[in-house]
Amino acid sequence: MAHSTVYVGCTVPQLLRGASRVFPSHSALGVLRHSAFYYCTVNGTIKSKRKMDHLERTANNFRQEVITQAKVCGITNESETVKRLRLAIANKDFTFKAGQWVDFFIPGVSVVGGFSICSSPGLLEREGILELAVKHTDHPPAHWIHTECTLDSEVALRVGADLHGYQEGKGNGHKLGTVKLYYSAKNTSELLFKKNILDLTNTFPGKITCCFHVTQQRSQICKELQPHVTEGRISAKDLEKHVSNNTSWYICGPPPMIESISKLLSNIGVPENSVFFEKWW
Repeated sequence: MAHSTVYVGCTVPQLLRGASRVFPSHSALGVLRHSAFYYCTVNGTIKSKRKMDHLERTANNFRQEVITQAKVCGITNESETVKRLRLAIANKDFTFKAGQWVDFFIPGVSVVGGFSICSSPGLLEREGILELAVKHTDHPPAHWIHTECTLDSEVALRVGADLHGYQEGKGNGHKLGTVKLYYSAKNTSELLFKKNILDLTNTFPGKITCCFHVTQQRSQICKELQPHVTEGRISAKDLEKHVSNNTSWYICGPPPMIESISKLLSNIGVPENSVFFEKWW
């Protein structure tokens, strides 16, 4: 039985996923390890100086035990408010699954960041590179990335939110399904990775489709994007045509948006166990 998937988000969901490997010096490794492990007690209880910061909010989430070092090997402006960070991973055994996030340890910064990975596991396997897309905020880790981070800055990472204990069913007759992406932003300049998304729709015609929603567009929309852009918020009318017993729904965005879309899906008859999202901030 074929399966379909609908992604709804105001940030890019994990639909998207060369530099050589870079290894920090031994002295740098020591500093980073000390900085990272400072947040963990001997019995593994995770603590944070700020009330309900990232580590406290995610304390009950499964994490890999390994904390690995990384070096910044690329910084680009994905939009006016978002930077794409390329990280060369020092540990050849470091792995992650599409959709996971990382604890982000910065030497000299007492607050630990939590950022979703926006590159694919394949890029890590081929080039030893992991990418993050970080929006500018006053939160110390994000602020550091936007104001102080430079090429060759050294940080430490730990993968979180693993689907611990998950076993993929075998022999269940499932076939490759389809993916529909609804992606909302203020304007087209804030539609991160739009070229990558359109490339995917062209590479997998009929299997991956997208609809970009813009809520405050002031300029003319370019011809390339026009067929894919709808002005206004994502509505029940947009989503109800995809409701079926074989559809899974993935939501990515800030808490108010997740709550709003979750309620919308419930109102149009989507069962709760078919809706998935992260809400750990």
